[in-house]
Amino acid sequence: MLVKWMRCTVIDRSGFHRGQQGWAVLPGEPGFRGQGGGWSRREPGVVHLFAFWESRSLYESFMAHSHERLAAAHRDSYRNMAVRLFEYRFDVKMGFEPRFTDADLLRVAHCRVHEDRAEHFALMQERVWNPAMAGSPGMLRGVFAEAAQDHEFLVLSMWNSAAERAKYRAERVERLGVRAQTGDDVASLTGDVIDVEPSWTV
Repeated sequence: MLVKWMRCTVIDRSGFHRGQQGWAVLPGEPGFRGQGGGWSRREPGVVHLFAFWESRSLYESFMAHSHERLAAAHRDSYRNMAVRLFEYRFDVKMGFEPRFTDADLLRVAHCRVHEDRAEHFALMQERVWNPAMAGSPGMLRGVFAEAAQDHEFLVLSMWNSAAERAKYRAERVERLGVRAQTGDDVASLTGDVIDVEPSWTV
């Protein structure tokens, strides 16, 4: 499964919102699995969107044929669009589905990892971080994915409330980071917390 992460700064909220309604046709595209996102809690006006496709080839077919027509409808409503593609590696909590309808909050972490520590980082995600997140009340599901180059990883988790996610962070993150040797693995780490906009879910 291919994971597409889009980040942009919205300069016309009503125009952007109208443009998002045009993506409602995506379920008719071969290979499309789901799309959703919302507003950054940390950076005013910043939007994160996540799209899921069965394969890179089906995604590239969509980009070659239908994407430009859909995107043109609201291109003037945002700036600084950044797009990154990742390949699914494993679930964060069992039974991941690219579904946003029951999530109120998303957490995205983007990690650049030292080349010689990439496999250790993935192993610690699976053995240390995943069990802790999966056992947290309010954590619905998530996905761990890897870029094809540059030793980049994406961790996307879906939560049913900000309060439950805050409890997990306060109680566990520092202790888990020491256990997983995250400081030795990670060259850079950026992330955001996102309020889901239900009307953008496809």
